[in-house]
Amino acid sequence: MNLGFSEVLLILFVALLLFGPSKLPALGKAAGNTLREFKNATKGLMEDEDSSSTKK
Repeated sequence: MNLGFSEVLLILFVALLLFGPSKLPALGKAAGNTLREFKNATKGLMEDEDSSSTKK
C-alpha cells in the first residue's frame, strides 16, 4: 500500500472537509494515544512470552 504525496494530500483535504479545522488536532491526539497504547500492549505481550519461554 504505497501512498504518494498526492494521495496523502487528498486524504488530508477530505478529513479537513469532514471534521473541520477545530476537530483535527483532537483526532490526531486521540489516534496517537491509541497507537501508543497498542504498541505498549504488544510490547508487554512479547515480554511475557519471552519470560515464559526462558522459565521452561
